[in-house]
Amino acid sequence: MKALSPNTVSVILAAAVWSSSCFAQFPGLPSLPGPSWGSGAANAAAAAAVAGLVVYIIEKREASERQKQIAQERAHRAYANMSAKRKAQLKAKKVRYIAVDTEKDAKTSRQAKKSVMVWDTDKQEIASDNVYDVQKSPPVGQTAKFDRYSAEYVGSGS
Repeated sequence: MKALSPNTVSVILAAAVWSSSCFAQFPGLPSLPGPSWGSGAANAAAAAAVAGLVVYIIEKREASERQKQIAQERAHRAYANMSAKRKAQLKAKKVRYIAVDTEKDAKTSRQAKKSVMVWDTDKQEIASDNVYDVQKSPPVGQTAKFDRYSAEYVGSGS
């Protein structure tokens, strides 16, 4: 059996939450089997939580040296400016990585709104040579999945 990509799993999960909340709004329709999602407010909260975690990666490719340099500088600055309390919260959540914007280049997908790289807070360096062209970035402070990394998005790190 072929494994599902993280993007596919995210879309399926978001669809499941969305469809459960939609069916709950139409009492004449049969309910879907599975867990009860609770009240309409709980459904909205669950949908928002799932939607915040979904990052649609258009393309993953090797970053240019310039993109690596910019991501390294921004991530280092963002992490250095974090309070000790914030760093402790990251550790408590077991979030080792932060995701930071880098510049777009000639290889960036035309559909991409941003190019993002992942930085390792333990090693104080870029986690991989990959850059992720994303259709929509998560809100700053949100933890999201970038390929195999769960990273807190810090934006441009300013």
